[in-house]
Amino acid sequence: MKKKLNHLKTFFSKPYNVLLLIFLVVLAYLVVVPLFSIVKDTFIVHSAEKSRVHQAVGSFTLYHWNRLFVSQYSNSLLYEPLMHSLICAVFSCIVSVLIGGGFAWLVTRTDMRWKKVMTKLFIFPYIMPSWTLALAWKNFFKNTAVGGAMGIFTAATGIETANWFAYGAFPIILVTGLHYAPFAYILIGGVLRNMDANLEEAAVILKTNRLRMFARITIPMVMPAVMSTIILVFSSAMSSFAVPQFLGLPVRYYVLTTELYAALQGTNPGVGYIIAILMIIISVLIMIGNQLLIGKRKSYATVTGKSANVSVFHLKKARNIISILAGVVVLCMSVIPMISFMLQSVIIVKGDYSLANMTLDFWIGISKGGNDIMDKAGILINSDVWKTLFNSIKLSAIVAVGAGTFGFLAGYSIVRRRGSKLSRIVENLTFIPYLIPSMAFAAIYLSMFSQSHGIIPSLYGTFAILALIGTVKYLPMASRSGVNSMLQLSPEIEEAGIIQGIPWIKRMTRIIVPIEKSTIVSGYLLPFVSSMRELSLYVILVTANNRVLTTLLFMYDEKGWDQYSNAINLLIIFVVLLVNFGVEKLTGASIEKGVGGSN
Repeated sequence: MKKKLNHLKTFFSKPYNVLLLIFLVVLAYLVVVPLFSIVKDTFIVHSAEKSRVHQAVGSFTLYHWNRLFVSQYSNSLLYEPLMHSLICAVFSCIVSVLIGGGFAWLVTRTDMRWKKVMTKLFIFPYIMPSWTLALAWKNFFKNTAVGGAMGIFTAATGIETANWFAYGAFPIILVTGLHYAPFAYILIGGVLRNMDANLEEAAVILKTNRLRMFARITIPMVMPAVMSTIILVFSSAMSSFAVPQFLGLPVRYYVLTTELYAALQGTNPGVGYIIAILMIIISVLIMIGNQLLIGKRKSYATVTGKSANVSVFHLKKARNIISILAGVVVLCMSVIPMISFMLQSVIIVKGDYSLANMTLDFWIGISKGGNDIMDKAGILINSDVWKTLFNSIKLSAIVAVGAGTFGFLAGYSIVRRRGSKLSRIVENLTFIPYLIPSMAFAAIYLSMFSQSHGIIPSLYGTFAILALIGTVKYLPMASRSGVNSMLQLSPEIEEAGIIQGIPWIKRMTRIIVPIEKSTIVSGYLLPFVSSMRELSLYVILVTANNRVLTTLLFMYDEKGWDQYSNAINLLIIFVVLLVNFGVEKLTGASIEKGVGGSN
């Protein structure tokens, strides 16, 4: 007994053991328990369903499962949206790999012009909110049949766009693919930069033509990166909400995320919770595939201690043409959308782009007190906009402090006890929120915290639930950063402080934190950037009192107030780019080098 007590005393005398136990309990409650809670809520009657189910609220029922899988509504509620989600995800992967991978090859393996400028611009869609390109597409190509007013393309050319081109699967696939093309560029470009050129040099000596060398050597060597890109883009596309909402809703092209949103906002919360579970299962299967793929990548050695020369393909006469074409694509992805937002934010009558129809009232106009769009104050002097901007900054700051602090401490504890069962469990728990799509994660917290549980009060409608879910959702980002940085820090540095009798708090603040300062700052600022542009995670949890900027934009777009939604979009982009610029200057973390945010 005494031996066991001594063992416990020794265990609890080490701060990282105490931290691991705290994280185990807290994450079990915030990550594992909600999963059981949402499963339970698929089998009970909710107050919004009482008149339809004809059972007492809280009683057991299989109504939701029957309605979703075997009723006359199953096709419209589940099977059709599921098929739409799969189609959009698969073809979005193809678009992102072709464009992002092609651009990576041009930048790393050819003598294309203007590489540095185009690389900076190419990354823009990945830095900006996911719906940016969707809103730009709608601005350019909306038609009078569905959009109610002509877009910029029709106004300039007189050609009315077809519904399939303006809305539905085609633009969702193209826009999602373009949004994640920079992600493909980051992964594939990194492999191409570090790839040993010995095999290519040998092929050149053997007089192998460039096309055959590309097909037989370059593509197989980067295939693991391509497959990783496909899996991760597929997962992100499956959980995308904003793009299908903006481009699919006008023609009733529904996917799983839009059905989930409609169910939770309507009278079918139980059905929505089942859809959330299905999305989690799909996401977990995708991540298992990704882990299996990472294991296979060990056989693809592309970096050796030998030749570091890069075999550059000279474009010759095609150099100018290819450079111009690549520049046009980059401009269409990054600069032209900004122009569309500016135009749409100043026109009075939709579809009329003449100077006489332009005004700055939507930016600086004075409120006239009515409920019409022209009666509202411009966004720069609108109290609602400033309130939501303050809410966004406050929320993102809280999320950044929470995720950054807990992520660093989790990383420290995991590494110090690396190899132990407790460390592995906590490491896996910190990663689980990454596996859960944002909309499904919000549904879980809506289910769990809409009612009080013992000493935990109901958090629905409060600012606390937004801060809590944001912190937990972005914890994986900060914890992975913390783990990676602590793995590079020798434990002997801290052990020297222990030998000299320096307390743990002092060791952290005087030794570890100063050494890991850049990583810690990055762990704070990256969740801040991600939270500022987040929509899917917050849209079903906000109320009129705690609305944030992204949800205000979403509300204005639903009302058809395109001028305000475009102006707010520009405001969000400006804030995100400003903070991202701060991340790079303060920490040296560059999005081109692989440090990125989330959708």
